[in-house]
Amino acid sequence: MLCTGAPQLMIVSDLDNTMVDHKDKHHESLLRFGALWQACYDHDSLLVYSTGRSPDLYAKLREEVLLLTPSVTIMSVGTEIRYEDSMEPDHGWEEELNQGWDREVAVEEGRNLNLKFQADEVISTLTERFKERKLNAKIIYSGGADLDVLSAGAGKGQALAHLLKKLKSKGRAPGNTLVCGDSGNDAELFAVPKVCGVIVGNAMDELRQWHSDLQVDKSYIFEAEERCAAGILEAMQHFNLQPNVSPRDIFPPHYGGSQLSLSTVAHVVVEYVLLMEQWLKGGVANNDDVFGRLKSSLDPNATYIHAYGVITNPYEEIDTLRELYGVKKDKHFFMWVDRIRVEQLSDTTYLARFDKWERSSKFRRLKQSMVITRQK
Repeated sequence: MLCTGAPQLMIVSDLDNTMVDHKDKHHESLLRFGALWQACYDHDSLLVYSTGRSPDLYAKLREEVLLLTPSVTIMSVGTEIRYEDSMEPDHGWEEELNQGWDREVAVEEGRNLNLKFQADEVISTLTERFKERKLNAKIIYSGGADLDVLSAGAGKGQALAHLLKKLKSKGRAPGNTLVCGDSGNDAELFAVPKVCGVIVGNAMDELRQWHSDLQVDKSYIFEAEERCAAGILEAMQHFNLQPNVSPRDIFPPHYGGSQLSLSTVAHVVVEYVLLMEQWLKGGVANNDDVFGRLKSSLDPNATYIHAYGVITNPYEEIDTLRELYGVKKDKHFFMWVDRIRVEQLSDTTYLARFDKWERSSKFRRLKQSMVITRQK
């Protein structure tokens, strides 16, 4: 569902080595976070990616990794802000950054540098040259290798401040904002007023040193023990952001029987797809209790409309899975959902549209699906 009101929670996360753990080949922590977000938050909260990647490199990452579709994408170290699935640019932000900025001058001075210089020398030299040429620029060094030259008004922190100001002007200020990072170019996120933050367990020394050097109350910043997305989930528990337990961590589901609403339908969809995944992998017991738990979440009259037009009854479809128990065992097979959109059609009927993804090794398949669920 699209969050059109004031978001309950806004999570602003770096991607590489924060949301995405490149050492986790099967993206298990990312799947845990994704299940929680889609089940409990997507309908009334905002997910924001803040990355140093360019649009092209961001698109490449999305082809490789099980990333959810965010509400907002901040790219190129805070110089570009895009909204929703359409990636509509924030033209106001672009105009603001263009004041006093000349990219050609920045590129020219960069080319003239002696690449044998150490980082400190490069930063010092560039700063002096930009000052001489009256270029309104800032330099960010992170990761022990990346040196970004930006408009002075740019950066991850400034982009987030701009977004928060824009939301507030529309009466949509978030109830809570959690920022997440692992490297030096994420430090600005933690400096934005009225946010809480998590430094993930695998963070670089440069960010930990920045945190150590802070001379203010640091209780709003949590240092996680877990890596990447698992560290974000750990921070949600630390700051008591509820709910904070992924459906993947309380499986098989025990959510069935709750009164249907715009929010609980999303939870039902996530658990239904998760049970299908675990059944195919042989990850749950082959007994009537497993099926009973899932069926208790569905109305017998529910309708499942597949992308290719076939209409099935998910209540009956569960029974067809008995013969397929464990067919994906010992394979790196996952199923997950994205972009759940729920509409209430009547007092007792809900329509859920969502993308259902399947992945086995490097093979990925997308099925756009609709489920019509009726309250008993």
